[in-house]
Amino acid sequence: MSDEEWERFLRESVTGVAGAPVEPSARAREVERRLRETSGQPEGWRTYSPARPRRRTGWYVTGLVAAVALLVVGLFPDRVVGWFAGGGGQDGAPLAAESEAPREAPGAEPDLRPTLAEPFRGSPAARWADGAAGITVPPAKATGWMDAAHVERALRQSRDFLVAAGLDSRVLRGKRPTKAIALLNPHQKDVQEYLRTALSSTAPTPETDPLLLFSRFRPAQARLVGDVVKTRGRLTYREGKRGAVEVTADVTFVYPVTPAGDGGRDTEVVRTIVRREVVMSWDDPAKVITEPGTTSLVSYRLDMTNGGCSAPTGYFVPPFGTADKQPADGAHHVDPYDRSKPIETRNGTTAGGDDCATATRS
Repeated sequence: MSDEEWERFLRESVTGVAGAPVEPSARAREVERRLRETSGQPEGWRTYSPARPRRRTGWYVTGLVAAVALLVVGLFPDRVVGWFAGGGGQDGAPLAAESEAPREAPGAEPDLRPTLAEPFRGSPAARWADGAAGITVPPAKATGWMDAAHVERALRQSRDFLVAAGLDSRVLRGKRPTKAIALLNPHQKDVQEYLRTALSSTAPTPETDPLLLFSRFRPAQARLVGDVVKTRGRLTYREGKRGAVEVTADVTFVYPVTPAGDGGRDTEVVRTIVRREVVMSWDDPAKVITEPGTTSLVSYRLDMTNGGCSAPTGYFVPPFGTADKQPADGAHHVDPYDRSKPIETRNGTTAGGDDCATATRS
């Protein structure tokens, strides 16, 4: 080898030649060994493999079932309600409290008869509250001669009067409404005269009928089914005469009853439906003679269904044995559950006879 070739060899050994093979490092040799030991083609770190498409058969089936269910509800709503009511035991969720006058009557219910086990079956009252819980009391604010605290007490005592007059178990069995009377102004002469006559007469007139204020059944004729009376209604108030706080109560009571002494499984159950409007005046004792904790009555009206259409007796008279009878043509029809309309002046208590209205449902 000449001196020139030797010098070029030494120079290329130091600087390297383009394209000349390079011996891999120890780390590169280790990685290559591991790749050979693994099966399959290694995936590059910048490569992308699309996910396998998911089958959505389950969602399609669910959507189809939902569509069919909506179609069935739309075509047969009453039948569907009957399915989910378990034969009429619970006709839907409980209604919210009545905070204002309703704009329309409750919707139709499945045509199911009440039973001893389910006395409110097939009735809008099945969704109403029990007892005093169904009477809505509004928030209190200063009105007339009373501050907010006194108005709150007047509202509470107004509801107490309704409970004592329409829900007390003793009164419902025909006993004297002592608790309710204790809340009435003893100095209001016309009301006190009405109470004396109504609760002592064996033949009350439409004007002296105790049912105008108190709910009573004759124990020998009818008895309540269970301990629950369904109610729906509300109290409202405003400033009345001479600065009094005037409270108006508009409440419907539903009483399920059965013939007295009949305890068979097929015993007939009738619902007596009573709507009362009572206006009470909580007077300023500086201007009106009254007693603390008592109210004066301004007015009281009654509308009832299945409580009797003959002359007043002082007790509700449920029409047992007439459930299958059809109403006469041309009869005056009313919906006892329609609270969107004012109380009618013609009803079974005060009118009686041929003027008694026929209920469209009970």
